[in-house]
Parts: sequence; C-alpha cells; structure tokens
Amino acid sequence: MEETDLRILALLAEDGRMSYTDLGRATGLSTSAVHQRVKRLEQRGVIKGYGATIDYDQLGKPLTAFISITPIDVSAPDDYPDRLREVTEIESCWSVAGTESYILKVRVGTPVDLEHLLSRIRGLANVTTRTTIVLSTAYENRPV
Repeated sequence: MEETDLRILALLAEDGRMSYTDLGRATGLSTSAVHQRVKRLEQRGVIKGYGATIDYDQLGKPLTAFISITPIDVSAPDDYPDRLREVTEIESCWSVAGTESYILKVRVGTPVDLEHLLSRIRGLANVTTRTTIVLSTAYENRPV
C-alpha cells in the first residue's frame, strides 16, 4: 500500500468526518484526488465503515469487561456467536486460539449487571466463563 494511502487511513482513523479538502491539505493532494483514493479504499474493503467514539460512562455503562468462553460440551456445534448475537451488552466477539474458544468484550452499568450477564451467557451458550474487568483504559482503537 502506498504511503499516501496509509496517511489518509491514519487521518480518517483519527477523524472519520475529516473533509476531502482537509485530507487534501494534510496529504498534499487535490480534493478530487483524495476523494478518488478514499473511494478506492472503500471499494477494496480497506475502509469498512465510519463510526463515532462513544463515552459509555454517559450512557450508564461504565464497566467494561472481557469474558472468555469455553464450551462445556466440546462436541457441540461451534455456533456461539449466533447463540449470543442478540445479547446487546456484547460489543465484540473474537474467535481465539488457546484454552478458550471466544473472547467477548462487554459493557454494563454495574457489577450486578455483569453478574446477570454472565449468567445469561452461560445459559444461552452452555459455556464456562472467565472474566477480566477493565479498571481503566490508557488507549483504545489507536489509529494506524
């Protein structure tokens, strides 16, 4: 990938609402050249979408945790993401190598909410869980 495209990606990762004009100024390209490059990056699937950075404290969900799940019955189908898809507290679901099968990133309001969520996950997916609670976040979703 060209340096200019990497620079555009870094700028958009920091501010997904940056205008083509501002991207052009920052990269030394014309507005139309930046527009073409961004569209090409979108078409190639390098840019998958744009989003907002949310302050979860203000949404009443200050508690972030990582939940590792391990199947109780290893012969059961590996359909855990489908079983848990409707659990809205789950922000991300990663398939991983190691003892656990998946790691879930969740956001809830209180430790009691987390306890209830763990119970729901165990029941829906027939898994054991191991939970790590986030105390603070130094950085997250760093730009490329």
